[in-house]
Amino acid sequence: MKHVDEYRDSGLSAAVAGRIRKLSTRPASFMEFCGGHTATIARYGLESLLPAQISLLSGPGCPVCVTPVGMIDRMIALARLPGMIVASYGDMLRVPGSASSLLVERGRGSADVRVVYSSYDALEAARSNPGRQVVFFGIGFETTAPATAAVVLKARELGVDNFSVVSAHKTTPGIIRALLDSDEVKLDGLICPGHVSVITGTAPYRYAAEQRRVPCVICGFEPLDVLQSVLMLVEQVESHRAGVEIQYRRGVREQGNEKARRLMDEVFEPADSVWRGIGTVPGTGLSLRPELSRWDALARYRLDLPEPQEPAGCICGKILRGAASPEECRLFGSRCTPATPVGACMVSGEGACQVRYRWRRHPA
Repeated sequence: MKHVDEYRDSGLSAAVAGRIRKLSTRPASFMEFCGGHTATIARYGLESLLPAQISLLSGPGCPVCVTPVGMIDRMIALARLPGMIVASYGDMLRVPGSASSLLVERGRGSADVRVVYSSYDALEAARSNPGRQVVFFGIGFETTAPATAAVVLKARELGVDNFSVVSAHKTTPGIIRALLDSDEVKLDGLICPGHVSVITGTAPYRYAAEQRRVPCVICGFEPLDVLQSVLMLVEQVESHRAGVEIQYRRGVREQGNEKARRLMDEVFEPADSVWRGIGTVPGTGLSLRPELSRWDALARYRLDLPEPQEPAGCICGKILRGAASPEECRLFGSRCTPATPVGACMVSGEGACQVRYRWRRHPA
C-alpha cells in the first residue's frame, strides 16, 4: 500500500478487526507507548472494533506530558533573567508550572519566549541577537534528540557563545523497564513507538520480550497500522510467544539509524531523569557531555528554585503510568480543558487527556 487512504480503508480495517476477534480467546492489556498511537486510536474509534477482552492503555510516550513541573519552573526562571530569549517548541509554552507557564510569562511582557520549529531556528535567533543570551528548550525522545545534538555541534563549529541548551530529552529503554518492573499495571503486550524506533531500532524492547516475556510490536501511525499491530500482538499472546516484531516496515529497520545514535553519543551522556508522575528513572535522561558544558544552560545558569508544586487534583501521573484513564480525573472536561489545561496531559495533541476530550466529543 502506497497511499495514506489505503491505511485508512474501512473495509480492510474491518477485515483485520474480524481476524482479531476470531483469534483472541483471553483477556489482554496492550499499552501504546506513543501519544501518536493514542490519538489514532481515539480519532478512529479503534477500540470499538476490538473484542471486549482486549484493553488498550495509554503510556508515557508524550514528551510534553512527561516533562516534570520542576523543569517548567526552571525554564520560567531562565526566561525571567534580563536579556534572555527562551526558544521552545509550541506546546511547551502552555504546560503549567508551579505558579505560571512560559505562555503566561510572555503574555505579561516579563519574558521573551519564542516558538521555534527546529533547534536551528533557536541558533539563528542567537546569531541574530549577539548581545543577548538564547536558551533552547530541548525536549523529546530519541526522535528529536539528534536534532538538538546537531545544533550544539553547529554552535561549537560557528563559535556561537550566546547560545545554550536545556536538555530535557529522555530515552525509552529505562522507562519501559520501569513500567514492566512495577506491579501497578499488568501488561500483556507493548505497541511500540514508530518514530522513536526509526532511530533506536528494536534494541529498547528486547528486555520486555526476552526477560519479561511481554510481546512487542513496533507500530506505524495510521488506523490499519494499529489494528495490524494489535493482531500481531494477539498472535504472540495466543501462541505463548514473546518477541519484538516490526509492523512499521516502511519506516523502521532492526538496527535503526546508527548515524543518528552516533551523533547523540557525541553530544550527550546518560543521566538520571525525573518523569512526571513516575519519579526519577536512572539513566533515562540525556545531559550534555562535560566538554560541551559551554553550551549547557543547566551548567551555565545555576538557579536556586523552590520545591515544585504539582497541580492540585490532577492525576496526569497516574494516566501516564497506565493506572488511570482521563475520565477518572475529577477535573477532566470541567476545570481542565484544552483551552484551560490544569495538567500537562491536556496540553499536547498527543496527551491522553486532550486526545480523549477531543475525539470522544468530536469523532472523525
